[in-house]
Parts: sequence; structure tokens; C-alpha cells
Amino acid sequence: MQFGTSIVAPGFSGGRKPVVSAGACLVLLFLVLGSGAPAKAKESGQTVDEGSFGVFMSGKRVATETFSIHQDTTGSSIRSEFKTEAGATAGTAAQSSELELTASGELKKYEFKETTPGQSQATIAPNQDFLIERYSSGPGEKTREQPFMLPVTTSVLDDYFFIQREVLAWKYLATTCKQDKGPLACPLKQSVQLGTVNAHSRTSSPISVEYEGREKVAIRGAERELIRLDTKSDVGDWSLWLDDQLKLQRILDQASGTEVVRD
Repeated sequence: MQFGTSIVAPGFSGGRKPVVSAGACLVLLFLVLGSGAPAKAKESGQTVDEGSFGVFMSGKRVATETFSIHQDTTGSSIRSEFKTEAGATAGTAAQSSELELTASGELKKYEFKETTPGQSQATIAPNQDFLIERYSSGPGEKTREQPFMLPVTTSVLDDYFFIQREVLAWKYLATTCKQDKGPLACPLKQSVQLGTVNAHSRTSSPISVEYEGREKVAIRGAERELIRLDTKSDVGDWSLWLDDQLKLQRILDQASGTEVVRD
């Protein structure tokens, strides 16, 4: 794994009409994560997930991502900081991002900043009915624009910010699965395509997501039964495991030997 503005790490991308409205992912969050919260707490906002992921290559920890997801009646904010470990062979890297979504799950604004080794930044926001990215490679550099003929329902899946995979998983579960009073009911091995955009590489491409059922997985020496989703795209295939609160616990890319585990 390499870090820097000119290097693109494994990412995801995609577009398909959902079974239900795009805003269902937010409803799903309240049902699963905030069902016991009082109405006033929901109105004032709440943190629905926060923590950190360790990034491992060939069993060695190479980076850490610290994240939080905050939600209120106006929408959601997903913040993340990514830093390589001291002495990482790929070099030192420090990056941050903030993804803002409307209450209906549409993209309001996405901002990325790199402070090490470069000093680049980029934003993606709606431009009428589509999206536009504005970016620069450093202080004093000219800001450039990259238009995307993509709708505001497109998901952001940027390099190194793995919490965005959790948000993508929530969107897939909300638009594909059903939940009444019992557990989620998802169609087994039914491939669904979702639209994404990558700010680092300034590209987009489709990604397919499949529900693979429940699976026992050993994480930090303890066996746990988790929900498994598999994703496939032009830039790589990943497996994701979530717990019953729909919080991402593990990501695995077998081809590159990259593993991401919640601390």
C-alpha cells in the first residue's frame, strides 16, 4: 500500500434504482441503533457510531482510521482521520475527510484534505442535478474542476476512509432488505449495484454488493457470528462483516492481503 495524492488505493464505485427510497438508510439507523433514544435526543442529534479501525497488511498494522458518525433531523455527518503508523514502509500519510448527507440520504457536501506527505484538498458537492469536484494539489495552486454526470444519491467511497464502506453497507441493507419487528431479512446472493464517486482518483464506476448470510469469524482471537457482504468492482473485490447493530467489524481484500479491523 502506498500513500499520496498520486497513488490510488483499492476503492469502490456504482448505480441502480433502489427497492425503497434512498432515505430508508437513515430510517434503518434509527430502528437499529437509536430505537431506545427519546424523541428530544433524536431532534438534537446523536452519535450513532464512533471508534477506530486498524489497517493491516500481511498481518502488520500499517495505519489507523479514527471516525465518527453524527445524525440529527437535518441529516448526517461522517468524519474520519487516517494516519499511517510510525515506521510504515509505505511512508507517512495523514488525511481527513467529512461527508455530509441530507436527511433523505443525498450528498450535501464531501471534503477531503491531505496534510502529509502532500497538501492537497478536494470537495464534491451538487451542481444543479449533478455533482462537481473542485480540487487543488497544494497551497497557492489553482483550483480545478471535475464534473460528474452523477445524481446526488451517489455514494462517496474515497481511498483510505473505510467508514464510508459502513455507510455504503447501510444503504445496501436499507434498499435491499426488510425489517419489521424481527431481524433483517435479506435476499441471499442477490447482486445490487450502487453508484459511487472517488475524490482521490476523480473517477466513478459501478460496484456490486451481495448479502452472503451470517458467518462465524475469528476477530482478535474471539469467534463471532457476523453479517457478511461481498463487494465487487473494477478496482478490487472486498468482503465486509457487520454485527447485529450494523456496525462494521472487519474488511478483507484477499488479493492484496489488506485487512481492516475495528479496534
